[in-house]
Amino acid sequence: MYLKTQLDFPPSPTIGMSSQGGKESGRGYEDRSPASQTNDSKPEKACVIIHREALTLHRKPCLRRVSRLKHGDKVQIIKSSSIFSSLNDDELAELAGFAVDRSLTSNEFIFWDGDIPEWFYIVAEGKVKVLKHSSSGKEFTIAFFGPGEMFGEVAVFENKPYPASAQAVIETKVIGVKKDDFLSFLANRPQVALKIISVLGGRLRDAQSRLRDFAGERVEQRLASVLLMLSAKLGPTIPFTRQEIADMAGTTIETTIRTMSILRDRGIIRSVRGKVIILDEQKLKLLSEGPPQV
Repeated sequence: MYLKTQLDFPPSPTIGMSSQGGKESGRGYEDRSPASQTNDSKPEKACVIIHREALTLHRKPCLRRVSRLKHGDKVQIIKSSSIFSSLNDDELAELAGFAVDRSLTSNEFIFWDGDIPEWFYIVAEGKVKVLKHSSSGKEFTIAFFGPGEMFGEVAVFENKPYPASAQAVIETKVIGVKKDDFLSFLANRPQVALKIISVLGGRLRDAQSRLRDFAGERVEQRLASVLLMLSAKLGPTIPFTRQEIADMAGTTIETTIRTMSILRDRGIIRSVRGKVIILDEQKLKLLSEGPPQV
């Protein structure tokens, strides 16, 4: 189905249409403007025909480019997840049989806040961030996920729309399993369901802790808490940019740069391109617990 609308443009030599036959070199646009036939200075009008799917393409989960991982590769990716590591070979093979792998470019969305939860995902390689937008448009990063980590499962279990959006930070590969296939797989495997419940409980505690941090703590404390959380998960070398850390701490990049410079001068951290290295975890803990004592 196509939509047709008429747009007014200020006088100009061109309005994005080519001069040959009044048609653009791109697809789906046609110039029916009177200005294309006359040289007067009246406002130009263009009749734009747009395919309806083009208006909603950006809202759809990015399941377009198939990278065709081998079945054995999918098995290894699923096994690398702590939730599924205890499955036997037959169970891993069965779950891998449901999995569809997709490749994503940097900044491409996997799903959007409010989308119907048809899939849950495991990161095969790259990095995914889960984010929310406030009513004013401000972006708040909730979490990052790396290889072997699962995301999108909360909405699948609740059978409610995704509560946040998921976006590839860099070139990323994920495998997805459809909701119905996954719930059918879990039906006779309560041990897997219990592990997922445990993971979700940990995420809830983290979320509650971060809400407390945002409610009353200083920026220095919030940044220290974020660095400690990432360090506990990834080790002392944190492969995150200052912008990503700022997003997680709910502050600006300028404030983050200034605060991290202070931490660097005190010998607590060291920054290299795209990474933060924690040198003194004890001092960072002291900073996260209250007024600066370092």
